[in-house]
Amino acid sequence: MESSRTRKRQRHAWDAAPSEREAARGEAAPVARGAASPPWRDDDREGHYVFDLGENLTPRYKILSKIGEGTFGRVLECWDRETRDYVAIKVVRSIRKYREAAMLEIDVLNLLGKNDRHGSRCVQLRRWFDYRNHICIVFEKLGPSLYDFLKRNKYYPFPVELVREFGRQLLESVAYMHELRLIHTDLKPENILLVSSEYIKVPSSKRKSQDEVHFKCLPKSSAIKLIDFGSTAFDNQNHSSIVSTRHYRAPEIILGLGWSYPCDMWSIGCILVELLSGEALFQTHENLEHLAMMERVLGPIPEHMIRKASSNASKYFRRGTRLNWPEGAVSRESIRAVKKLNRLKEFVSQYVDHSSTLLTDLLYGLLRFEPSERLTAQEALNHTFFKPAV
Repeated sequence: MESSRTRKRQRHAWDAAPSEREAARGEAAPVARGAASPPWRDDDREGHYVFDLGENLTPRYKILSKIGEGTFGRVLECWDRETRDYVAIKVVRSIRKYREAAMLEIDVLNLLGKNDRHGSRCVQLRRWFDYRNHICIVFEKLGPSLYDFLKRNKYYPFPVELVREFGRQLLESVAYMHELRLIHTDLKPENILLVSSEYIKVPSSKRKSQDEVHFKCLPKSSAIKLIDFGSTAFDNQNHSSIVSTRHYRAPEIILGLGWSYPCDMWSIGCILVELLSGEALFQTHENLEHLAMMERVLGPIPEHMIRKASSNASKYFRRGTRLNWPEGAVSRESIRAVKKLNRLKEFVSQYVDHSSTLLTDLLYGLLRFEPSERLTAQEALNHTFFKPAV
């Protein structure tokens, strides 16, 4: 990581009087009448900020609800008294490594914001401050993630027209990041948010009873934005670590071959399949099963990649280049889970009729084992699948 980089950021320290310079620049939020900070409390055992709903996070922000929680900390929905608007505030755990990661995320967000004046591709950073040893990053308030929408909708898949719109915007965001020499490394439906929470209910299929109709939800708007840049890597960093959430992890990462921009493209391929089907393509929790699933869906892993695999990964193969499957499987359930998967072409045709050939071709381009042969974000955007029908 680039820990030696100089940071030219204006820090805000709350619970301390603002400096004369800050006050002169108007960088310290005004204290609203009766809007005092709550009494000091110790953090919980894991370094999370402890709060009650309705309390203030600094005199400026009123805490309304908890939107989410992760290893980094918590995201709170707050009311900004100064702008009279709803915001989402990421309150990072008061642990050094998470604080440092948050400062790197702020670097990335500033770079993205500086080059994206309209804030159309990635979530907008409003400001940030340090409060009781917690880095707090203030974002625009967006709607639910695509994963949350799927979950609330009982994993009913999105129509292919909507998948096309989501895919186009996601590729535009990632192409933009790659132009800036940034690699997201953690693309997944949880990190893609709908801009609006509004949705409509439409009938999906008749139940046994003639009168009873089953409804599904569809977002009113297809506008999305990318979030969570806490794992984003600069192109010139060392890329040997394990990155990406398991289901969206590219083969080169599992094989210990290093990674770069193409690992984002693999993740996008997995995401598009999940939006189309309602389920993750590779539902697995261990490497050998994951590689077996990849081979089942996409064909054999290229021998040259296997030969270069790290010593840690070479144990997944026998007689040089054959995957140790099903011999190495941990259970019969694991063998069955791999066996029930279809080839990618058959899988796509279950969900799409008219444009299945184009979509399959795009997915094969994104899910190529060899990273150098994978489509780039710009090449994927130019694919016929995204061309308007004549």
